[in-house]
Amino acid sequence: MVTADFVASLAQRAGDAEKLRRLPQATVDEYRQSGLARLLMPARYGGRQAEFPEIFGVVRQMAHGCASSAWTLGFYTLHNWMLALLSEQAQDEVFADGPVLCPAPLAPTGRGVPVDGGIRLSGRWSWATGVMDADWVLVGAICDPEGSPYPALVLLPVSDVRVEDVWHVAGMCATGSNDVVVEDVWVPGHRLVQVIDIYSGTTPGAALHDAPVYRWPMVPALALTAAMPALGSAELVADTYARRLGERVLAYSGVAQKDQPAAQIRLGEARVRLRALHALLDDTANRIQSAVRAGQRVSRAARADARAAAAHIVHESRSVIADLLEASGASAQFLDNPLQRAKRDVDVISGHVVFDYDVSRELAGALEVGAKVSPIAMI
Repeated sequence: MVTADFVASLAQRAGDAEKLRRLPQATVDEYRQSGLARLLMPARYGGRQAEFPEIFGVVRQMAHGCASSAWTLGFYTLHNWMLALLSEQAQDEVFADGPVLCPAPLAPTGRGVPVDGGIRLSGRWSWATGVMDADWVLVGAICDPEGSPYPALVLLPVSDVRVEDVWHVAGMCATGSNDVVVEDVWVPGHRLVQVIDIYSGTTPGAALHDAPVYRWPMVPALALTAAMPALGSAELVADTYARRLGERVLAYSGVAQKDQPAAQIRLGEARVRLRALHALLDDTANRIQSAVRAGQRVSRAARADARAAAAHIVHESRSVIADLLEASGASAQFLDNPLQRAKRDVDVISGHVVFDYDVSRELAGALEVGAKVSPIAMI
């Protein structure tokens, strides 16, 4: 599914992808052919409906080639899982021709007014990763704003949206995460799903498909998947740093860096820190897996704990990268150097709202001690 050759291709195209500010067509084509898009798709529509730990490994491996590509392709795959949480009618419609490419800017920055068995939707959404190649778009909206408002996710074909080219950024350039605009578009009611059900794993799709993967709550699934490009990038930097130690001779002193105890210590510390992150990932995923396999609801406290774990993985991966770059010399700062690209990419990843390190830890701590937490908090 994700072979070493595919990862190598992502690495070869990483520079071009940055300049394009979107995935190269060859990458999109290879993704469609790889079968990865079917990984989390329901079996009734030709998918594999695999378990979540499998996607974590796949996305992490792709980041060894290109973090932007791993992020975008990982979200395409995850969003086919999210589409499987909608009504049966919506799934029959969207999966009619197999898996789709569907960005999902989830912040509820749109408004849906009830009318004629659906809503009239208007709004503008940022961070629509991969929208330049999209088939459908899933957006967040406050529906019935004048009556009994509720947040929902709304599915519509990409032909109903306008893309605004705003993605000029310091890192993660190839994700093409432009804005989308919708102006008074009618959306049928079967293409809506309430956020409260998405968060808790109690959507129509959870009941439709007899597989534990569709009972995962959304935020842990999203946060852990999205953390993998950061972890994979940190692994890439550690591997690259280790190779450079064997080759690099320090300017002016003529000393081989591999003979410096300080350089050896940094590498040893990075390896231990990365192993600890793998253990945290496995423990977090296994706890949720055990609950959904047993048919249990995943509590808000457990969901908050998973978000905090994902935020820690990103925070610690970023720290590992910074520590190794600090000992890699000025040559690592060239824009086409994989070390520098990894740092820029993970710096940008860390700005995602779900990885807010203070908020994620606050939510986890508050729920553990029974403090009041907003019912619409992102957990």
